[in-house]
Order: sequence, then structure tokens, then C-alpha cells
Amino acid sequence: MSNIQNYINQAASSGKKQLAVLIDPDKVDDQNIASLIGKIKEAHVDLIFVGGSLMIHNNFEKTIHTLKKQLDCPVIIFPGHPMQISAKADAILLLSLISGRNADLLIGQHVHAAPLLRFSGLEIMPTGYILIDGDMPTTVSYISNTQPIPKDKPEIAACTAMAGEMLGLKNIYLEAGSGAKAAVPIPVIKAVKDQLSIPLIVGGGIKDAPTAKAIAEAGADIIVVGSAIEQDISLIQSLAEAIHSVAI
Repeated sequence: MSNIQNYINQAASSGKKQLAVLIDPDKVDDQNIASLIGKIKEAHVDLIFVGGSLMIHNNFEKTIHTLKKQLDCPVIIFPGHPMQISAKADAILLLSLISGRNADLLIGQHVHAAPLLRFSGLEIMPTGYILIDGDMPTTVSYISNTQPIPKDKPEIAACTAMAGEMLGLKNIYLEAGSGAKAAVPIPVIKAVKDQLSIPLIVGGGIKDAPTAKAIAEAGADIIVVGSAIEQDISLIQSLAEAIHSVAI
């Protein structure tokens, strides 16, 4: 699919809510990816995100190739490291960790990745990445060496998102972290959405369909679920039905 950012913008403008399934290449193999793809097709999942904080099994390129070969929906890299780049995908979220004060994740790693990105042919989707406290330390907070925004400070999250949009970022991603105990709180999502005119992505700590639906109703345009699906892929259908039932 060409110009995925426009596709996402149009869906957000029309009030269509989208489910993105986050796939960690370290968590799939030839057997379980086939079952996962079957469930994704049945549920009419909108987007696939691929990535992880650590790449232990060197399965990144193979996973993307398999997904692209068997699915029609966009496959977007959600990089946990600047080397997670593959021309086999459709696009990449160029994440800038705007909630932290780690310069390496604001611009440093982007400088190293820029030449590879330029020649990859990938659609580049500049995205402001905002960590929100999910009631426990997560891999992303540890690896990024940053503190998440307190979950009871929605005004900080809202002002951070505003700044990201003013800097020209095309999406805002609120993240509680992989495996977080709690999802991003509804008041935080509402506060951020009220200040944005660009798509809002929300992920982390989403374990069931009612939570996903509440997050969509609060203003998230794309709801990302990964860890819960790793535990039970049958959740994909109920998550998709709940999210797609929300119309704004």
C-alpha cells in the first residue's frame, strides 16, 4: 500500500478506529505465525506493527517477509533499535522519544539510521513517542533510560503531545510499555486527544476487548495490542470487533 500515512490520516478524520497487532519477531516461529496470520485475516485487522526491544533470534527480516507475503494490510516497523530497518516492510514509525530527556532517542540514533532509511525505500512516518506510567517498570523504560510521565499528570502528556505536533511530527504514540500492568489512563488519552489534530496511537497494557473499546472511545485512533495476543491469539477477534464498533 502506498502512502500509509495518508491512509491513517483519512481513517482518523472519518472516525474509523483501527486495530494494530504488534508482533515481536522473537516471539514467533513457523508454526505459531501461521495461526496468528489466520486469526488476523479472520478479524480484518487494520495494521501490523513489527518490532521489539531486543532481537535475540535474528528473525526480523523473515517475519516481515512472511507477513507481507500472506497479508494485505500494511506492515509497519515499530523499531526498538536503529538497526531494525527492512525494505521488505511498507513503512516505519520514526520514533522520537519526546517524553524523555535522552538526546540519543530524541535525535542521536536517528542520525545513524538516516542513510539506511533514505535508501530503504520505506515510507517514513515521524512519530512522537510518549511513555506513560503503567504501574511497573517496563522494558522500554529500562532500555531508554527515561522516566515515564506520571499517569495522574494528563496535562504534562497533553503539552508534550502539543509540542510534538508543533515540531512537525505526524503521529503521537502514547505507550504504557510492553506487558504493563495498566493501560494508558482514559483521562490522559482524552487530554492528549483534545489538543491534537494528528492521529493518536495508544498501546501497552491492553489485555481485553472492553479496555480496547474504552481507549478507542476516549480518542485513540489506533489501538495497539501485542503481549495479550502473545498469551492468547483468540483475543484478536474480540479486540477487532470492539474497536471497529466505535464510531465517532
